[in-house]
Amino acid sequence: MSIVEQPQAAARSAPADFANRRQPVTLAMYDRMIAAGVFDPAENHPLELIGGDLHMMSPIGDRHADAVDWLARWSQLVVDPAAVLVRIQNPLAIPGSESAPQPDIAWVAFRRYADRRPQPAEVSLLIEVADTSLAFDTEVKAGLYAAAGIADYWVVDLISRGVIVFRDPRAGRYETRSTHRDGNAVRPLARPSAVLVPAELFATE
Repeated sequence: MSIVEQPQAAARSAPADFANRRQPVTLAMYDRMIAAGVFDPAENHPLELIGGDLHMMSPIGDRHADAVDWLARWSQLVVDPAAVLVRIQNPLAIPGSESAPQPDIAWVAFRRYADRRPQPAEVSLLIEVADTSLAFDTEVKAGLYAAAGIADYWVVDLISRGVIVFRDPRAGRYETRSTHRDGNAVRPLARPSAVLVPAELFATE
């Protein structure tokens, strides 16, 4: 997801309890801010809470949207619908790092999440689609997800037309990183029978 970093921004008319805060924003604070209507409803750019900072995401371009559509369709076709819920650009909760990222695609344990966000232990696959956000997704978010113990994290690089796969999280980093292009297929750890071929993902009519 494209990111325009503006920590602690977008709360234009925040109550005094929230405004001009210099300390990290916790998940509990973030939830209170949402409930209090702190964020401008006219603002078209969604926010992510990453490591206690609020990050504004830039608008989604056509290539990004197309990749997310394809990944969502592929995911729905290959998962076990009784065991896995495919979430699209919806938040997770990573309490230990005060983060609520919004990955483009998340495979999570099947249940309703009206009462809370999915937790890392419920995640079997995360996918981010990156153009301008490649460094953020492969460095900051990779570190965040590795520290949370998420075993399978993919970044779709729209610029170089590849899928970067991060696996084997240990001590806040992924031990394994591989890049798949063209016909070099990727198989999710949680569903080895499923195949994503990068050439199909980047195909255009």
